[in-house]
Amino acid sequence: MELLLRNMNDTQRSEYVYTVQQRIAELARERPDECFTALNHYLTVDWLKAAYERVKPDSAPGVDGQSWSSYGKDLEENLLGLIQRVKDGSYFAPPVKRVHIPKGEGKETRGIGMPTIEDKVLQRAIAMLLEPIFEQDFKSFSYGFRPGRSAHEALACIWSQCTNQRIEWILEVDIRKYFDTLKKAWLGRFLDRRVRDGVIRRLMGKWLHAGVWDKGQLSYPEDGTPQGGVISPLLSNVYLHEVLDGWFVEEVLPRMKGRVFLARFADDFIVGFQKKEDAEKVYRVLFKRFEKYGLSLHPEKTRLVPFGRPEETKEDRTQGPKPGTFDFLGFTHYWGKSRQGRWTIRRKTMRKRFTRGLKAMSQWCRENLHEPLRQQVELLGRKLKGHFGYYGLTGNYESLRRFRWEVMKIWRKWLARRGDPKGMTWERMHKLLNFFYLPEARVIHSIFTAKP
Repeated sequence: MELLLRNMNDTQRSEYVYTVQQRIAELARERPDECFTALNHYLTVDWLKAAYERVKPDSAPGVDGQSWSSYGKDLEENLLGLIQRVKDGSYFAPPVKRVHIPKGEGKETRGIGMPTIEDKVLQRAIAMLLEPIFEQDFKSFSYGFRPGRSAHEALACIWSQCTNQRIEWILEVDIRKYFDTLKKAWLGRFLDRRVRDGVIRRLMGKWLHAGVWDKGQLSYPEDGTPQGGVISPLLSNVYLHEVLDGWFVEEVLPRMKGRVFLARFADDFIVGFQKKEDAEKVYRVLFKRFEKYGLSLHPEKTRLVPFGRPEETKEDRTQGPKPGTFDFLGFTHYWGKSRQGRWTIRRKTMRKRFTRGLKAMSQWCRENLHEPLRQQVELLGRKLKGHFGYYGLTGNYESLRRFRWEVMKIWRKWLARRGDPKGMTWERMHKLLNFFYLPEARVIHSIFTAKP
């Protein structure tokens, strides 16, 4: 009975959150120039419980070491205390623990911030209030960290635009250390246009100025928002909406002579052009545009790429300039022949992502070397399914098949080090694989058209 009542309460709570968000979204849509000044009254225990339920139970603890489950043992009491501190202004944003993960093939790493569980709950609660407002403002070509949108939709948009709109040039853009360099002062001005609730803005100011705990040292960065914070994706979208998206629609598009499109996923974006003169014009002003707001583009990684459809002579030979390739969202995009012999845009796993994935698999095999074989197979299978779930695009089967084969070789190498006198010959390995199933490479996403 208690479980039934709890489930009913959870359902009612979800319906309540949905109803409030719909009402906020409706007001934001009807009044695009209006600023919201009274939102904090929605921060109730039920609202925070809904936020707690949306935090992943396996979330890594922050500087206080508290886990999701331990915080939930006295959830009602903890949330009541949290609301009181938020409303009276005594809430203190704890430092964010930073860990470093490999970024590519070299020694370069990306710093990921890990707030405390309580901070994650509160950030999620605020994001649930602000998201319906800014979703009414965000452009259709922005796909990253937005409800109902995905990286695969951004990839579909690119395929559709380049194929159907006769796009000839791609501007591939790389923002240098975006999350570490966005200016807090500019972000505050952008938020002022839509949200001026004192309680919420005070909280966001505390999060932006919270310290960073990195390798035993506490620092207070002048700029940026830590990657890993629950509120950070929304804030990053607000920033680039003002710096890039709105500017593109209002200032760039009216000045173009040919067709142009933009596809953005968080801080990764490309711009496609039909005419080279349009591409060169935008390329020249883009650096200054970002510098105005404290951001910088990588001069070598930001480049114009010829990407027109190859033309053929009657002898079935390609003539004219050879199209280049560009990378976006983990895939290398290039022109290739379909099975029917027609030119089409193809995607394959980026070399860096391929290599990074194999290194991660090797590290996992080493750390789990002496675990039971059945357990290793089950977890390896999940990891392979996850890889196929993202990279399983039409035309990328060969990369998927090769990735699975390399994983099998890596696993065999580490199994051979378990100390078994018989070793791990390929004959034994094949018998093992016949007994323990590993998922086959498979294409999951057939992406050729984008949603309207």
